[in-house]
Amino acid sequence: MIRGLTKAGLGEISSNEEYIRTASQFGFQSVDLNPLELVQEYGKEGAIELLENHGVMIGSFGLEVDWRTTEASFLEGMKSLIEMAEAAAALNCTTCCTYILPSTDLPVAPFMIAATRRLRLCADILGAYGISLALEFVGPHHLRTQWANPTIWTMEDTLEWMEAIKVRNVGLLLDSYHFHTNGLNPEDLLKLKPEQITYVHINDAKPLPIEKLLDSDRLYPGEGTIDLIGFLRSLKKIGYTGVVAQEVLAPASSESSLELFVRSQTGFDKVFASL
Repeated sequence: MIRGLTKAGLGEISSNEEYIRTASQFGFQSVDLNPLELVQEYGKEGAIELLENHGVMIGSFGLEVDWRTTEASFLEGMKSLIEMAEAAAALNCTTCCTYILPSTDLPVAPFMIAATRRLRLCADILGAYGISLALEFVGPHHLRTQWANPTIWTMEDTLEWMEAIKVRNVGLLLDSYHFHTNGLNPEDLLKLKPEQITYVHINDAKPLPIEKLLDSDRLYPGEGTIDLIGFLRSLKKIGYTGVVAQEVLAPASSESSLELFVRSQTGFDKVFASL
């Protein structure tokens, strides 16, 4: 598996170049960032050279199209999707990620019908560039009731929705925090096929009942109560070989960015040690 980072949990980073360079320095092999931004900043060849010189790949980028609200907003965002996909493909990035909020103020049936159609269209466009779309279910209990109507927050429901979207390049984004707040255990992952998992996020949780855990109050890998060793062993056992990217959504830290990179490396070394 490929050790990766998102910017969440790394403090203030002054530039993409610093992000890539420091990730490489601490043994990370991939970073999540905006490929179009990198190409606009360095040019296509310059961006490729920057990544290659540090032995780092772009693991994924976020789906910036607004598929959750109005049709007008969705169509407006679609204008930039092709440009983003072209930049990602040029930099050999093959994954785009988006998350599913577990509740909405919109009526559920028309929301899900529109969301299915919109994500299918996004996936079709991304697929033309060799890019997969990863769907992330969101588990924390407080978000299930933050808006009026419940939607999807479980792994099983997300897998079923993938079947309804019916596009081969749509897969699961498996986040250890959402896995934990759903009450899942490593054995549950053994039911999956590796091709169903497009991307993985890793982080840890405080020693609280799962219904009390907040989405924005996570810990670094190896600092909490999630069985991350079992989580990774199950992924390895089913044959997942893709990116495992740290995503620590947490209050601002007093530690420097460099200290947070050290903390991240320490956590990865701890949970990957017995694989």
